[in-house]
Amino acid sequence: MEKVAIVILNWNGQAMLEKYLPSVMQYSRAEATVYVADNASTDQSLEMLKTHFPEVRQICLEKNWGFAEGYNQALRQVDATYYLLLNSDIEVTHHWLTPMIEYLDSHPEVAACQPKLLSIIDKDRFEYAGASGGYLDRLGYPFCRGRIFETVEADNGQYDYSTDILWATGAALMIRSKDYWEAGGLDSRFFAHNEEIDLCWRLRIRGRRIVCLPESYVYHVGGGTLPKGNPMKTFLNFRNNLTMLYKCLPDEELKSVMRWRWWLDYLAAWEMLLLKRNVGDFKAVYRARRAFKRWRKDFESDRRAIQASRVAKEIPERRSFSLLWQYYVKGRKMFTQLP
Repeated sequence: MEKVAIVILNWNGQAMLEKYLPSVMQYSRAEATVYVADNASTDQSLEMLKTHFPEVRQICLEKNWGFAEGYNQALRQVDATYYLLLNSDIEVTHHWLTPMIEYLDSHPEVAACQPKLLSIIDKDRFEYAGASGGYLDRLGYPFCRGRIFETVEADNGQYDYSTDILWATGAALMIRSKDYWEAGGLDSRFFAHNEEIDLCWRLRIRGRRIVCLPESYVYHVGGGTLPKGNPMKTFLNFRNNLTMLYKCLPDEELKSVMRWRWWLDYLAAWEMLLLKRNVGDFKAVYRARRAFKRWRKDFESDRRAIQASRVAKEIPERRSFSLLWQYYVKGRKMFTQLP
């Protein structure tokens, strides 16, 4: 069994691999084996790897499984103590792996961790997709140390301390293989978006810890698969977030939170239409709500199993306030301003 396996999921990402894989190889080979799992790409990704990165191990999947099931399919073929799920548009840095490996080695109660995620476009700012560790508010809206909704902070060292978080970014997620499979892996039905939050929440319900270790840091392009403003991304985010809430919310909160989200989701849809003139996203929210209603019954057994696995009733990293109220009414745009 290998100690650490870095697994990069690729779909037609030849340009990203050519640009960012060299940093992964330069700063990781001494401590990890690097895999590229290919989701049936139609570009020259595999040929490029054979020519320029022969030391990279290839996992060739027979079709595009999406992010969630693509990783499940690939990781079944990897025998390692720690998996590190890494986006192809990540530039890593010297000594980035060591803090995470040492922390997991010395903290057996921790299931997963992430490095600090910075923007490759502006290296003094956090990156949207995970910043310095993720949380949820009481209605299921995700936010990070360093990013709340569209407000992304400059990195001035204000979050340069390790801390427990609710979810670690899927862009650079190190996780024990044992925990990954005991929690059921990524939910393949999500296809993409919210799948790592869902997995990490399930781990926290089981009493396992998730941490951010900012002494390790990487740079992320972000938005490479589906850019912001893409109706499919809006659809997946709304549908999957609702599904995650249905699976993971405690019984006593489920009806109340879902009632609030019904109103807030449709309010968001009309705001997209009337204020932003975005017909595509408006329709995407309505489609997401209908899709969730249609497939909710398919997750009843998942919900029962998750609730039965609950160790702690209260999870501190799932905050009790409304992020919408704090952000839009109170004007609190930064993590340090939140209650």
